[in-house]
Amino acid sequence: MVVKKLMQQSEFNDAIDLKEIFTAIWQGKWIILIGVLVASIFVVIYAKSLPNIYKSGVLLAPVDSGQGGGGSGMSSQFGGLAAMAGINVKGKGTDKGTIVLEILKSRAFIGEFINEYNLKAKILATTGWDAINNKLIYNELVYDLNNDKWLREVQAPRKAEPSDLEVYTSFMGNNLNVIKDKKTNLVVITVHHFSPYIAKEIVDNLVIAINKKIKLDDIKEANESIKYLRVALNDTPVADMQKIFYQLIEQQVQKKMLASVREQYVLKTIDPAVVAETIDGPKRALICIFAVLLSGMLSIFFVLVRYYTTKR
Repeated sequence: MVVKKLMQQSEFNDAIDLKEIFTAIWQGKWIILIGVLVASIFVVIYAKSLPNIYKSGVLLAPVDSGQGGGGSGMSSQFGGLAAMAGINVKGKGTDKGTIVLEILKSRAFIGEFINEYNLKAKILATTGWDAINNKLIYNELVYDLNNDKWLREVQAPRKAEPSDLEVYTSFMGNNLNVIKDKKTNLVVITVHHFSPYIAKEIVDNLVIAINKKIKLDDIKEANESIKYLRVALNDTPVADMQKIFYQLIEQQVQKKMLASVREQYVLKTIDPAVVAETIDGPKRALICIFAVLLSGMLSIFFVLVRYYTTKR
């Protein structure tokens, strides 16, 4: 009986507390309404002030290595013979497509790419895009476009002109996105920027740059291999070993030839990038909804604190 009475008393107190809470909220409804309204006005103004972000992307497929992505398909024919000569030409471990994507996202490649295409100011010094005149809007306190001079004030060890590491961090965090589908091995490279034209230009140049880099690296590797194999060939009197070296030299020459003639050496374009006609961000509607909900909860909290403080 005692327990039952205590439970009934607790339920009665809960009902009273809940009713009191609703009463407090109703009494402060105007405070809540004004708080939500004021917050909504400021958030709408803020959301409208945010610059538009455009996205451009390209769909790529890794080139079949057996058809020219480094010649590993041909080298497998001589794996056993090369092992006899102490030379490993058969690819093992991580596939080349994965290595290419890691190179694409590396600090060394991105830093070289940004400097080659002069993208540093376009990434860190822009605040928007003039769609009518198709011109980027630069922050005059950060960068002087006319004199190509950085003006920003920073603390040591940073300098007025951003370092390659700083630009890399910003580019990877705000602009570049690389996704590989594990089932199809297709690769999607997307770039976000204030200007849809700059976004497309960066995507196109990234595809060109990564293919060019891997191509030149493979040609250099093939030349060094041919040079070594020719020396080994001259130093080998055994006919069977000479045959092995001739085959390996032929394989490296084929690899070099394929690298020289193929433009899209490791990544082939399936669906090219286009200039975006619609914005990708910011999500102004979501920003406003979140702000309304947050301001509503804060206003209710303020009303309840005010009510119980006054009551005490």
